[in-house]
Amino acid sequence: MVFAELGRHMTFYAETVASIPFTMRRYSKHVAQHIGEVSFGYASLLAGGGTIGIVFAMSAVAAMMVGVETYRGLDLIGLTSLSGLLSAIANTRELAPVIASIALAAKVGTGFTAQLGAMRISDEIDALDSMAVRPIPFLATTRVIAAVVCIVPIYMVGLISTFVATRLVVVTFGGSSAGTYDYYFHLALAPSDLIYSIAKAVVFAVIVALVHCSYGFHASGGPEGVGRAAGRALRTSILAIGITDVFLTFVLWGIVPTVPGLGAS
Repeated sequence: MVFAELGRHMTFYAETVASIPFTMRRYSKHVAQHIGEVSFGYASLLAGGGTIGIVFAMSAVAAMMVGVETYRGLDLIGLTSLSGLLSAIANTRELAPVIASIALAAKVGTGFTAQLGAMRISDEIDALDSMAVRPIPFLATTRVIAAVVCIVPIYMVGLISTFVATRLVVVTFGGSSAGTYDYYFHLALAPSDLIYSIAKAVVFAVIVALVHCSYGFHASGGPEGVGRAAGRALRTSILAIGITDVFLTFVLWGIVPTVPGLGAS
């Protein structure tokens, strides 16, 4: 039973990814519509700015906690001058990609599951199939493409908010030297780190969209079943993000990474 369900999901993932060229040619208008929904949402001024607002707020709060603990820990050994270095490395390589992907899963991913699940239990997906409309490219691949397109600007907003929030805590509230903080921050922040960080965010966005669309597409059991599918999809995507994050960190930066600008490991 477990292997059958796993095979069903894996088949769905493969077909969704393989349908990307067809979807871009056939359903470009639907992709554009989903991009608007993912990035800003409906009535964004009334709903907290959509996904962008959620990512900005979550990233800023998490970065503040990183700044507080980083400053307190380094202050114990008299190395508060290195707060900027740790901010550049921790926020760029780990914190910002994970926070953005979790926000995407919680706000956008669950919406995907609910939308597709509602269509499944109301037989709308079967109706599309009967009209010779391929349901996976039309419903799932369009959402995956929209998530990938939107994650880059959304993620950059979150990354900038982590930088600003950590500096605010360390320099403004902690009283650390602004010049020293900025010096080590720019010394440690390499362009390759930004590229790898964006690549992480894109991979996480694909995982979130695939998992949530698959659970919604295969939902059953009425409205209660859609709720269960949304919960399972969220748990699965967060677990997948954590596992993939560890793997990508080792692949992109190595088990013993070097510190940019210092040439030390």
